[in-house]
Amino acid sequence: MDKIGLGLDDFEDGEHPRASGCSASASRCLQLPPHPTFLLTNKVVNDLIIFVTSSTPLLEVQVIDDPAAAVVALGPVRSLLLSELAKPASAASLSTRLGIARQKINYHLRALEAHDLVRVAGKRQWGGLTERVLVATAASYIVSPAAMGPVAADPARGSSDRLSAGYLIALAARIVREVKRLLDRADATSLRLPTLSIDSVIRFRSAADRAAFSRDLTAAVTSLAARYHDESAPEGRPHRLVAVAYPLLQDSQDSNPHTTSPHTPNPHPKEPS
Repeated sequence: MDKIGLGLDDFEDGEHPRASGCSASASRCLQLPPHPTFLLTNKVVNDLIIFVTSSTPLLEVQVIDDPAAAVVALGPVRSLLLSELAKPASAASLSTRLGIARQKINYHLRALEAHDLVRVAGKRQWGGLTERVLVATAASYIVSPAAMGPVAADPARGSSDRLSAGYLIALAARIVREVKRLLDRADATSLRLPTLSIDSVIRFRSAADRAAFSRDLTAAVTSLAARYHDESAPEGRPHRLVAVAYPLLQDSQDSNPHTTSPHTPNPHPKEPS
């Protein structure tokens, strides 16, 4: 039997919880599925282990494309709760930690749960009462431009200047929108989505060098595309390639000017149709 427990800070001050139907021996408490995919740290409180599990793994990033869900997630208190729920917690422990009334915490948690932004990680019982432990569905969230409906940024309309910042933002918006749709299809068919990401920082000596790099990059991409593109391949599948460059913010914390980081989860996966 897989066992996990909740720390003392998950209970109200002064209370001594004992799970309903449990003996003093923790081994006779709640039974769990044989192979849960999400577990908490094992701890003992007053010789009692409370078991919590969830069958759904935490997503790395969740893309929100429903306007109503976006409104809920963007609320200041709710976005704070999402960050706090990177690790499972109850309304009582969140109330103590954030200094917000428990009733208000529960109100916001119900709204987040209604839009699948948090889920139940487990339950604990004592004194005939059951308290739910919740966890965020993802480590981080992003609102898709699709949530904006017909006014969402789209490179197919608006500025035709491909050197403009507006066009670059529209390209980024299209990437989020399209990859979200592909992820939905991949999840529905339990297939891996093949992607490639390259993220690098280049410190140009001058504007002239930047222009020369732009010409060389364009020539290199054009040559590679001509070499590998096969319009007549019967089983071929088109892939979108986007290359962008913009000045780096001076206070950027995630840059390494000497590193190029391609990301290829699986070079030869089965692909969703």
